[in-house]
Amino acid sequence: MYRKETILWPEGTPPSDAYCDEGKRLAVLAAHGTGALVDDPELQGIVDLAARICDAPLAMVTMVEEGRQLFLTRTGIDARETPRPTSFCAHAMLGAEPMVVRDALEDPRFADNPLVRGEPHIRFYAGHPLVSVEGAPLGALCIIDRVPRELGLSGLQKETLSVLAKAVMRRISQKRLGDDAISAVNRREAYLQNMIDSVPGIAWSANPQGEFDYVNARWRETTGLEPPRTTKEWQSAIHPDDWEATLARFLEAVRTRTLFEDEWRLRLANGEYRWVQSRAVPVVDEEGAARWFGTVIDIDRQKRLSESRDLLANELSHRIKNIFAVVSGLIAVRSRGRPEAAEFASELTAAIRALGTAHDYVRPFDGRSTDCLQGLLRDLLRPYETAGSRITISGEDLEIGPRAATPLALIFHELATNAAKYGALSQPGGSVSIQIAHPCEERDELVVSWQESSDSFEETTAAAVREEGGFGSRLLRLAIEGQLGGSFTRTFSDDGLDVEITVPAAKIGA
Repeated sequence: MYRKETILWPEGTPPSDAYCDEGKRLAVLAAHGTGALVDDPELQGIVDLAARICDAPLAMVTMVEEGRQLFLTRTGIDARETPRPTSFCAHAMLGAEPMVVRDALEDPRFADNPLVRGEPHIRFYAGHPLVSVEGAPLGALCIIDRVPRELGLSGLQKETLSVLAKAVMRRISQKRLGDDAISAVNRREAYLQNMIDSVPGIAWSANPQGEFDYVNARWRETTGLEPPRTTKEWQSAIHPDDWEATLARFLEAVRTRTLFEDEWRLRLANGEYRWVQSRAVPVVDEEGAARWFGTVIDIDRQKRLSESRDLLANELSHRIKNIFAVVSGLIAVRSRGRPEAAEFASELTAAIRALGTAHDYVRPFDGRSTDCLQGLLRDLLRPYETAGSRITISGEDLEIGPRAATPLALIFHELATNAAKYGALSQPGGSVSIQIAHPCEERDELVVSWQESSDSFEETTAAAVREEGGFGSRLLRLAIEGQLGGSFTRTFSDDGLDVEITVPAAKIGA
C-alpha cells in the first residue's frame, strides 16, 4: 500500500529488504511512471545545480530498470541510457548513505567496467540513493568526474547532494501521487457512471448554460434517441400535448434557480407513451453559477392507478351526495303534515346539509374552491348570513385534512344553529366573530375563538342556551375531545357567549 502520510524514505536508512526483491522493486518503479519525467525541467535544474556545486563535468538522475539504467535528466553526456550490468547507480541505490568511489581504477568492483576503461572514462563517482516511500531502491542522483578525487566531496557538497536527492524524490513522488489521484478519480467516475447507468430511471446533468453534458444509458435504451444536448432536443421525446407546459415550467425554474418538478408523457422507442415524473435541482457553485442535476422516473402504473382510484372516489362521492339529498327529501316528505315534527325535521335537514358540506372537504368535488379551515367556515355559515355582514372570520388559516372535515363541520354547525335559535344571530343587532390563531408555537396548537355579542343578549337567552346546551355540549365534547383530541371552554358574559376551542394543529391537517 502506498503510504500518503509522507513521500520520503527516512534518510540514513537502507532500502527495505522486502522491496529489494527485484519483482517488487520493479513494480514500485513502474508505479512511479518515471518515463514521463524524461527531460523534466525541474529535474534538469537539480542535475545542473549538482554539477556546478560539486564541480563535476557529468551529473544525472538515473532509474535502474530491469536491463538498463535510464537517465531521466543528465548533463555532460549525450547517452540516454547504459546497460544495467555497467551501472554504478545499481550499487549506490542499495546503500543507506551516498556511495563515493574516489578512483574507479582502484576499486575492484569497477576497475574493469567498460564505462571506466572507455567512454565516459569514469574515475570519480558519488551517488545518493533514491528510495521510494515503501523502501524500494529506484536509482540515484550522481555526479561523475574523469579524474580521481582523493579527498572525495567537501562537507557542503555532501549536504547539497543529500538535499538535491530529496528534491528529486519529491518530484518523482509527486508525479506518482498525481497519477494515483487521477487514476482514483477515473475509477470513481467509472464506478459512478456504471451505477448511474444501472438505475431504472433516466439521469442527466446540465451546465450553467443549459447544455446537457451527461445523460445516462437509460435514455437511449428507453427512447431509442441520441442523448439531448439542448433543451429543444427533448421535444421529440415528450408528448406534443405536454411539451409547451413542461418547457415553460423548466425555463422558469432555471430562471429562478428553484426546484423543477413536473409530470409528462415520455415517448418510448416503440412509439408508446408512458407517464414520467421529471425532477431537477440546481446546485450553485462557488462562482454563483447553477449546475443542474435531474431525473426522469417512470410513474405510468402509479399514475393510471391513481386516475382509476380518483374516478372511483369521485363516483362514490357523487353517490354519497345523492344519498344526503335523498335523506333530506325523505325527512321533508315524512314530516309533511306533522307540525309537531317540523322543528326537528328542519334541524335534522340542516345537520345533513352541514355533513354534505363537510363531505366536499373529504373528497374534492364540484364547486369546492379551497382546502382551508376558513373556506369550510364560510361554506358552513353562509346560510346564516343576512343583509350586512354579521359573521366575521379572521386570523390564520390552515389546510384541513379529510379526517378533520366532518367533526369540524359538526362543531361549527352546532354553534351556528344555537346562535341562530337562541344566541346572537337570533337578535337584530347580534354578530359572531371567529378568530383563528397559533398562540403557542412550541405546542403547535390551534385556537379558534367563537365570540357572540348582542345588545339584547339577556339572561333568558343565556338560560335557553344552557338548557338546550345539554345535547350540544355532548356533541361538542364528542367531536372536539373524542375525534380531534382537543378541548373547549364556554363562558357567558353580559353581551354574549364566548367559546374557545383548542385543537392540535396536526389533527386539523390529518
